[in-house]
Amino acid sequence: MVPAELSYRRIATFWLPLASTWLMMAVEGPYLAAIIARLESPTENLAAFGVAFAFAIIIEAPVIMLMAASTALVKNASSYHALRRFTYGLSVALTVIQLLAVLPSVFSWVASAIGLPTDVARLAHHGLIIMLPWPIAIGYRRFRQGLLIRHNLTRRVAYGTALRLGSMTITALVAARIPGAEGVHVGTTALAVGVIVEALASRVMTRRIVTQFRIDQYCSSAEGSETPLTIPSIGWFYLPLAMTSVLAMAVQPTVTFFMGQSRFPLESLAVLPVIHGLTFVFRALGLSYQEVGIVLFGDQWQHYRRIRNFGIMLAVGAAGSLALIVFTPLSTVWFEDISGLSPELAAFAVTPARVLALLPAGSVWICFQRSVLVHARQTAPITWAGMLEVGVVVAMLFITVHTLSWVGAVAATTAIIAGRLVGTLFLIAPTARARRQHAIHRFGVTGPVTVGSTG
Repeated sequence: MVPAELSYRRIATFWLPLASTWLMMAVEGPYLAAIIARLESPTENLAAFGVAFAFAIIIEAPVIMLMAASTALVKNASSYHALRRFTYGLSVALTVIQLLAVLPSVFSWVASAIGLPTDVARLAHHGLIIMLPWPIAIGYRRFRQGLLIRHNLTRRVAYGTALRLGSMTITALVAARIPGAEGVHVGTTALAVGVIVEALASRVMTRRIVTQFRIDQYCSSAEGSETPLTIPSIGWFYLPLAMTSVLAMAVQPTVTFFMGQSRFPLESLAVLPVIHGLTFVFRALGLSYQEVGIVLFGDQWQHYRRIRNFGIMLAVGAAGSLALIVFTPLSTVWFEDISGLSPELAAFAVTPARVLALLPAGSVWICFQRSVLVHARQTAPITWAGMLEVGVVVAMLFITVHTLSWVGAVAATTAIIAGRLVGTLFLIAPTARARRQHAIHRFGVTGPVTVGSTG
């Protein structure tokens, strides 16, 4: 699957559709929120949509890394069937958890614990029920998208996401015209339909790949000599990846909790989502880079240097582009004219946004490190790095908010950038060790491990 000669243009061609997929996913939440804001009772419905969406994201977090797992593990019919069974089992388990969460008694207890107003709690409950197909649909489509990436068909991943956005848009516009439709019903129905359509599209687009697996299995020509995958072995490989996703989801509610205890809490809570939206555009360029390394490193790491060098260029470009906005008058254009903040809030947002100027580079760096570890099938350090990152974020928030009395938004962004820095520094040694051990195990290398001369 990996070409003998790998040019930077080939890497870019492979990566760009994945980057566009992340960017398209980044706009779906704000886009639906804009539709809900134009319907009746926008405040309550926007709040309920945010709560339902957050609950659904937290519940489905363990399946997010199935795309990376499928990209790394599925090489033939037996590995395909093994990971498919694992995907189905995990997705069903998460659906059961969501079913339990929407039981009236359980949801009422949770809504009361976090202090949701009665109307918001009622609407959020409806929204979470509508989103019950999410864990299965997202788990299935990420499993299938991994097959596409593995076979250098990244454009089809982008096509599937475009279909998701298109079906979501049509559903939202139609549902919004139904008399008496609540905004949260419109938004969550559109999300559910979108992911189902994308899952079905992923199935259609991977049909030939699966058929070829079956032909190869029948001919006994492509099963290879690797140890067959089993559910326990997949579990040991995948658990650290799932834990990493869950830990990442824990950062946002932690930040929100500390913001309520900081200086200028309302202003901080108001600008942080806007800052997050801006930085996510550039962080998405790095988040989409993980699967690039998993596929293109090569069995002998012959393309390691080219993948690394391209990542360096990507990190510099992403961080430099964000810096160009937040350190120049373009910040006023973004925060006031595009994001709609008042001049006072726009000025308040500039300093914390500047703190995060290097975060896109950190995203590229840590995703490159994760791709090395996943390619070498040594995923445990990824979880340890995630735990360390969250721990640093919490410690920094406690110190800056309660001891140093920093402005909340500055404290939050400083904690986030510090956590990411510590996490990436922690992975330096495991990443280098994983390359050496993988080469020794696979090829019996006894001397220093070298990479190819393609860099």
